Amino acid sequence: MAKILIVEDERKIARFVELELKHEGYEVAIAGDGQTGLDLAMSEDIDLVILDVMLPVFSGIEVCKRIREAGSDIPIIMLTAKDDVMDKVTGLDNGADDYMTKPFAIEELFARIRVALNRCKDKEKTMLTAGKLRLDCKKYEVYYGEELIALTKKEFQLMQYLLMHKNEAVSREELLNNVWEYDYLGDTNVVDVYIRYIRQKIDAKYNVKIVNTVRGVGYIIKDE
Repeated sequence: MAKILIVEDERKIARFVELELKHEGYEVAIAGDGQTGLDLAMSEDIDLVILDVMLPVFSGIEVCKRIREAGSDIPIIMLTAKDDVMDKVTGLDNGADDYMTKPFAIEELFARIRVALNRCKDKEKTMLTAGKLRLDCKKYEVYYGEELIALTKKEFQLMQYLLMHKNEAVSREELLNNVWEYDYLGDTNVVDVYIRYIRQKIDAKYNVKIVNTVRGVGYIIKDE
């Protein structure tokens, strides 16, 4: 069974999640501050990190950022007491895979853990293309022609899903459920925020129209 690291300074929450995870059969490690959490994430054989945002020493955002900068792609689920779209965007931009707002139902956390641990099955497809755009699933790289495009992890995952469904209109809700892997309870504008980021980096720069809007539905990528 997978080993999960809980980085949480609220002892009651950490203990509750620990007991529930152990009951489900997971192996659990706990850290009460950002520095200890970072050290464990980088030195232990950890399969997934549950990471609080507000932590002593290093914030959860900083811990997430440093884990990614070290080249680790370990799944990270962030916890926060805040419920703001831009706060979520900050965490996701720094490499988080998922985001939960306290208080949360433990069953939902279990579901997200299962999804995160089973992620990347679709990445068996090595290369996805649309015209001059190429997405390398194994190397986690995107090119337009021969030029490398710097995308965040969530931007890459969004592009990957759209390319996997090339020439199909994909709704915002479908993108939330498959890229963010859970329902944002109506905050579908986070998809629009990331589409705008991608358009700034690709469409505007190369004077092309890669990601098209389908009114009343969502978005589509077509072959050029």
